[in-house]
Amino acid sequence: MIGIVDCNTFYVSCERLFRPDLEGRPVGVMSNNDGCVIALSNELKAMGVTMGTPAHHLRDEMRRGEITLFSSNYELYGDISARVQAVLEEFSAGIDPYSIDECWVDFSGFAPGQLEAHARELRRQVKQYTGIPVSVGVAPTRTLAKVANRASKKIAGYDNVCVLYPDSPQTKGLLQRFELGDVWGVGRRLTKTLNGLGIETAWDLRQQSAKAIRRQFSVTLERTVLELQEVDAIEMMGMDFARERIMTSRSFGKLTNDKRQLREAIRQHAQRSAEKLRRQGSLCRAVLVFLRTNPHRQDHAQHNPSMIIELDHATDDSREIAAAAIQVLERLHLPNRHYMKGGVMLMEFCEPGTEQLSLLSAPPDDDRRQRSEKLMGVMDELNQKMGRGTVKIGTPTPGAAWFLRCAHRSDRYTTRWGEIPGVRT
Repeated sequence: MIGIVDCNTFYVSCERLFRPDLEGRPVGVMSNNDGCVIALSNELKAMGVTMGTPAHHLRDEMRRGEITLFSSNYELYGDISARVQAVLEEFSAGIDPYSIDECWVDFSGFAPGQLEAHARELRRQVKQYTGIPVSVGVAPTRTLAKVANRASKKIAGYDNVCVLYPDSPQTKGLLQRFELGDVWGVGRRLTKTLNGLGIETAWDLRQQSAKAIRRQFSVTLERTVLELQEVDAIEMMGMDFARERIMTSRSFGKLTNDKRQLREAIRQHAQRSAEKLRRQGSLCRAVLVFLRTNPHRQDHAQHNPSMIIELDHATDDSREIAAAAIQVLERLHLPNRHYMKGGVMLMEFCEPGTEQLSLLSAPPDDDRRQRSEKLMGVMDELNQKMGRGTVKIGTPTPGAAWFLRCAHRSDRYTTRWGEIPGVRT
């Protein structure tokens, strides 16, 4: 049996951890640069606010104190997510993180009579140890576990825990009521096509021939049918799967044509990409840099360049990657353009010890490589213990245009020493 544990209104729940006065009140979290609402409490939804609502449309409600909107605080959310996963690992044979607020949990080995009680105890422990409420769906396959998880939240009788056993009448009854568009992996366009064939519910889809569905549609939909039929057909890669490319990019807080500030932004993105590269234990041989102007500003000249530079040797050193990225930026930048976004992508990965040199490349110096490994190791360790950005290459200009707008960000309570909550007596 496989389970999916989903943190309920995760971003809002993280904010409420340190603001208990917001329990039961309308709360939302905004996207990068405070553009629109991307996470909503049930109370905010009840006011008619929907996902993607521009934040400036809610300015009056914020001013009157009717609602509370936070800027995105991903450092806090990521740390709380890791804490939830640590609890889940103690309650299962293994976990497979799916997103920042969802995690697959292996429940194999539990007797049917024990499984629901175990899932409820898991939910209780996560709430006790982290303060985050979760919903748990358990079933023979991942697709059915997603169905169970959704039912656990939508049907009051389940009280956030739903276990679907193989060949059970409960599974049939639930699938007969489950709309096709709510099935994991079935999008709106596909739903319309299937509805035209008389397939209206998840149960209707389960009754189809998997081979016929593959011939008419795709292998992906075939796997969905098999999963609904309780045949395990979807394998997840897990968090240990090494990516073939790593990109870090972000829209700037405001348009800028300041070359110095663009260097700072690209240097930061290069450092962040290098950290991710070291985390997965890879080296890269090429760096891509791109810039973007605002396509909606027709009064501005447009310029959306990108360029790849090949490195002299494969590396994971932040200094070398940042230097290469800045070199590319010097070629891309035009002084009379106003840029709204920039990014860095690392490419051409290899494992340490397996890199191949070109005929024109000089072999890397072993002593220099060892010093680089030690330095990067110390940087990563300090940033992990003391907070991201404690040790970095270069110092950004205070208030630079490329900084994200985050006027309503809460403190990073669990990862920054200077932002730990204080207690007054």
